[in-house]
Amino acid sequence: MTNILFLDIETVPLYPHYSQLPQEAQELWEEKTRYIRAETSAEDYYPRAGIWAEFGKIICISVGYIRYFDGRRQFRLRSFTGDEREILQAFSALLEQYFSGRHHLLAAHNGKEFDFPFIARRLLVHGLPIPQKLQFFGKKPWEIPHLDTLELWKFGDYKHYTSLKLLAYTLGIPSPKEDIDGSEVMQVYYQQQDIERISRYCQRDTLTVAQILLRMKGEPLLTSEEIFSMSQ
Repeated sequence: MTNILFLDIETVPLYPHYSQLPQEAQELWEEKTRYIRAETSAEDYYPRAGIWAEFGKIICISVGYIRYFDGRRQFRLRSFTGDEREILQAFSALLEQYFSGRHHLLAAHNGKEFDFPFIARRLLVHGLPIPQKLQFFGKKPWEIPHLDTLELWKFGDYKHYTSLKLLAYTLGIPSPKEDIDGSEVMQVYYQQQDIERISRYCQRDTLTVAQILLRMKGEPLLTSEEIFSMSQ
């Protein structure tokens, strides 16, 4: 468990309002979402743009890892917020400095379909190098150092989806959704401008991923005395 970096990201649309999208981007958004928004207009569907790396951006990456000090277990939490380019650079530096070893793994819930590729795509958008732990080129599936608690819960059932909140409830783990949920992040970011609230929410999700993996491995859950949140 000490070789694993747990993480979660929060994303929002690139612009606060659909009307602020450049004309070409509006046309591309309409084309991208034509078959999934049904009768909903492209403008009304825009608040969901944060789930696509072409139309969204990362506003927070929270990470957590387990360490032992004097035989005592600690879970260290940290969040990167601010300008997206700076977030990505800081996160990449953390990976390269502390989690670049052959045995190091990245873990997230639905990370293989969302968090990991989203981070890699936004790195490319900013012209930044992709850390080795996010590189897929030339690698076989079993060589990719990623753990996904959603995938582990599927047990080979690829049509099954379970949210982080539901999985935590099912396994008897305290719910991470104590304040806001993903649908409210855009409003909290653009209207309330409360990035600290988003950071706390993101950290709770990161902690929950770690708790789920501990439960799956039959190890004791982290207690409040073992959890430490560090400044950026």
